[in-house]
Amino acid sequence: MPPSAARTPPIRSPKAPHAAAEGAPRGCTNFKLRRLLRVVARRYDAHFARAGLKGTQFSLLSAIVATEPVRPAELARAMGLDASTLTRNLQVLVEQGWVVQGPGDDARSRRIEATAAGRTKQAVARRHWEQAQLELNAVLGVERVAALHALVDDGLVRLGEDDPDR
Repeated sequence: MPPSAARTPPIRSPKAPHAAAEGAPRGCTNFKLRRLLRVVARRYDAHFARAGLKGTQFSLLSAIVATEPVRPAELARAMGLDASTLTRNLQVLVEQGWVVQGPGDDARSRRIEATAAGRTKQAVARRHWEQAQLELNAVLGVERVAALHALVDDGLVRLGEDDPDR
């Protein structure tokens, strides 16, 4: 068999504790969730690319548009990001002219707001997001997507998140 035709064996995760029990999860939950996230993100990113954005940029821009003006710490907390990740992701939006950072209530604070171009970019990208949502619903089925949302929300609450939709 030529090397290009050789099959790569599947990656096997360590056996989960008590995996032998009937109905117990098999494999690594972290790996499975990350794999699902990558597959879903690729589908959404294909749609966002038509608007010149990545999914992470759309999420951040949408959060800013929905809450502006917003302080960086509030935005990071609402999105579940640490300060350095927010700063790095925000820099791209600022460089594109979609977001501005201005002075806040005192000399130490800042406020983030979308520019007119940023609000327009978000509105255009939202149409692509809606297409991605509809496509995922069609592929997986609305009932499965709703069940997935409920499972994720419940998991976030059980893992200590106060508001799964933040």
